[in-house]
Amino acid sequence: MEEEDIEVTFHLEGQNGLSPECKSSEETTNGLSNQKPLMNGLIISHNVQDNTIGCSRLTSLPISALKQNGILQSLVAGGDQTKPAEENEELEKARKEWEALENIQPALAEDSNPTPIISFNEALQYFQTTDLGDLLKNIQPTIRRTGLAAITHFLFGPPRLHRELSEERDLVFAIAQCHVDNSQTVHMRVLQTIYKRLVGCRIDCPRFGTHWENIGFQGIDPATDLRGTGFLGLMHTLYFVMDPETLPLARDIYKLSQHATQNFPFSVMSINMTRIALQVLREEALSKECNRRQQVVGVLNEFYVATYLHLYQLWKSQQKTIADSGFVIKEVELFAKKNPKQMLRRLEVFLKERRAGGVPRGTSPEPPAQQPSPGLEERAASGQGSQAKEMHFTGVCELPSDTERDARLI
Repeated sequence: MEEEDIEVTFHLEGQNGLSPECKSSEETTNGLSNQKPLMNGLIISHNVQDNTIGCSRLTSLPISALKQNGILQSLVAGGDQTKPAEENEELEKARKEWEALENIQPALAEDSNPTPIISFNEALQYFQTTDLGDLLKNIQPTIRRTGLAAITHFLFGPPRLHRELSEERDLVFAIAQCHVDNSQTVHMRVLQTIYKRLVGCRIDCPRFGTHWENIGFQGIDPATDLRGTGFLGLMHTLYFVMDPETLPLARDIYKLSQHATQNFPFSVMSINMTRIALQVLREEALSKECNRRQQVVGVLNEFYVATYLHLYQLWKSQQKTIADSGFVIKEVELFAKKNPKQMLRRLEVFLKERRAGGVPRGTSPEPPAQQPSPGLEERAASGQGSQAKEMHFTGVCELPSDTERDARLI
């Protein structure tokens, strides 16, 4: 039997021992091509002429296969002879490159299994089944009135909340005392869901980072903005973005918050709307509607959305800017406390018109860029301009019960 001729073809290797011109979809097994086996970085051809511009048919090889077949060693040993010091330096450099690739691969696998989004009801059920006894001791579900104020409220104020609804109301205020817990899966899922639904992405984002500023938090950690509303601030945003009827409105508001001149921090403003809704509930202005529907959480959720809708319509139609934020929040808060039923009715009409495919009332076309907010010059002339310019979002804090106290961004 005649001995088979073996043609050994040497190729100039590119980076990492592979020709930069090689492009092939053939599979490899244990790092060896089905067509041409590799030995120490050399391609052995069995009487087969390869006319594909002189490169072997290779796909990307597993790191372990490259190490076992000595490609890294052959890269250093082949070609020009190098000094021992240079050889060690090249080996160390190549080793670090491969280790870096090995460290990257698990991250890609993790991204392929993103954290599942969570519904509002699932998150609420978590709090309903969690022991919040310590938090319930510190809540203030109603305003404490004394003297003439108590008599006036009793005679002319809104009705008291039905006793059977007090437990649900207390749960709301207990959630408002909860802090973000990084060890709780539900807490992390809520954060991830809010980010994904607003931005429109599918992969998870890091727990800390400047990406949270993109959706209107003040820093790299959303938890630092929740003082005064606690986890309820996130629960309301979760409801906003997970309800199919309110999600388009949430994205419209988020889009306005990114405007060139009318921008504002979406999430911090949302927390302000939660604070207003909590205060209205505490003052018992929502008791009548809660009694009528026999629920508290659902009414409060809708009132939060109605409050944000009212701010959105004012901000957009009157072309407000961040300098007007304190005045706008004050106006929204006073109106919400005096007209809770009207606020809810406006939201109902807005959503009904949107379902019908029309343009809801109170909605104007996109605001023109670079147009100043009206009224700033007048306030500046009256001495209020400097105060407006100094207004900024400083974090969430508990609002005093005095309704005449100036509202501020939190």
